[in-house]
Amino acid sequence: EVKKYINDIAFSGAEEFLNKYEDGAKDSGIIGHFGLGFYSAFMVAEKVEILTKSYTEDSVPVHWSCDGSPNFTLKKGKKKERGTEIILHIAEDSTEFLEDNRITSLLKKYNKFMPIPIKFGTKTETLPKPEGGKEDDKAPTKEVDNIINNPNPAWTKQPIDLKDEDYKSFYRELYPMQFEEPLFHIHLNVDYPFNLTGILYFPKLTNDLNVQKDRIQLYQNQVFVTDNVEGIVPEFLTMLRGVIDSPDIPLNVSRSYLQADGAVKKISSYITRKVADKLNSLFKDNREDFEKKWNDIKIVIEYGMLSEDKFFEKADKFALYPTVDGKYFTFEELQEKIKGNQTDKDDKLVILYASDKEAQHSYIEAAKAKGFEVLLLDSPIIGHLMQKLESSKEKISFARVDADHVDNLIKKEETTISKLSDEEKEKLKTDLEEAIENKSYTVQLEAMDSDASPFIITEPEFMRRMKEMQQTGGGGIMGMGSMPDMYNLIVNTNHELIGEILNTKTAKKRERLINQSVDLARLSKGLLKGEELTNFIKRSYEMVK
Repeated sequence: EVKKYINDIAFSGAEEFLNKYEDGAKDSGIIGHFGLGFYSAFMVAEKVEILTKSYTEDSVPVHWSCDGSPNFTLKKGKKKERGTEIILHIAEDSTEFLEDNRITSLLKKYNKFMPIPIKFGTKTETLPKPEGGKEDDKAPTKEVDNIINNPNPAWTKQPIDLKDEDYKSFYRELYPMQFEEPLFHIHLNVDYPFNLTGILYFPKLTNDLNVQKDRIQLYQNQVFVTDNVEGIVPEFLTMLRGVIDSPDIPLNVSRSYLQADGAVKKISSYITRKVADKLNSLFKDNREDFEKKWNDIKIVIEYGMLSEDKFFEKADKFALYPTVDGKYFTFEELQEKIKGNQTDKDDKLVILYASDKEAQHSYIEAAKAKGFEVLLLDSPIIGHLMQKLESSKEKISFARVDADHVDNLIKKEETTISKLSDEEKEKLKTDLEEAIENKSYTVQLEAMDSDASPFIITEPEFMRRMKEMQQTGGGGIMGMGSMPDMYNLIVNTNHELIGEILNTKTAKKRERLINQSVDLARLSKGLLKGEELTNFIKRSYEMVK
């Protein structure tokens, strides 16, 4: 047996070994199908010895020895008790593997949850003081085996046997340097048509998609394999944390093979469904708590809605759309709430949103003054999600509050009449373009309410969104990510300031009025910076003297 399994097939696989001992194979914890990797020992050892004795009656102990060459020695050994010892004679260039700290770190990385207790040296254990002992007496101690692993981790148990504190305790065991508790967990447990167990945790997540992956650990029969689970777990869920354990995932193949593997596809679909079901139950059971957690989990849900159609269908029922006033709506609730006031003349529902409540405050207030609801959508992938919603739902569009003046965002049948004649409009446009010739704004004259702002700077929705989508992972139009920002200068022809500009006698005063007014609009949009801001402040003081 030693000759056959160590010399002939150890490098090719454990399958026959498992088949021979089929009765105990399920509990053996041996990783099959991709090689025992026994000969990797010679990467660090110049010589390997095996001292072994079978459990069978009257068995003869065996001593095997090899220096990594095709030659080996096999002779009768001296071992008295059943069991196996493997002795590595470490090579001079690998003596780091003789250091306690190095061995401990490797054992904890790969064997932290091995199903069999692993002893590594001893540790000192403090015993209770004997009754009647003095207070100053030292507590007695004894040396005990140092068991470095947890053979019964939480994911191997049934959910019914675990309390909430058990899940939190296991999270701390997995991530000892994480001081924030997870928001909630999902226990995975299925044995048909594939075997998979595990626990996934939702941590508090930021809006940064790039720094949060490689936190899910993949095990096979409680032996650590990798923390890169791309191709096994849907990409949007790689931001979660936790453990997945499955003997049905092929481990020595490319990512493209994984994605085509039937078992892996089923596992990926199962995990997606379990996550969606858990989120839906949390939403239904305690909506108030779900709303509180929304900002910490939204990036996963939005990413999932973008990348997985089946998840999109389920998430559409619990995905939330917060307003600038702190209210939360599902999409269906939002439609019902705004359809009366925010349906335009073409019968399209226009959903207004802001990405920065402070920076876009004046635009938000203008929309609220009309009775419009404004959402607060600020995740980096929201542009992509809006595209998907616009294409999958009928007659809806999203518009950021600063994409146009408020009357143009949701166009109604009634129109406002301009107080200016065509000649006055032409003169006004010429004066404006001459005054701001060095600035890249498209001048747009609009008849608006007389109490609306005289000058508004807007950023067209389509161009801005395409640019943002290009900058956050594709979509949009190729090459737009590096294009300069484009702005419109909306001029309210019904505001009294416009009449004053037209009636100003001197060109110098007219130019000064225009520059001051345009700079106020730029200030409102957050575009006035550096030298231009300094000049604006200087000019403002001059005007109030």
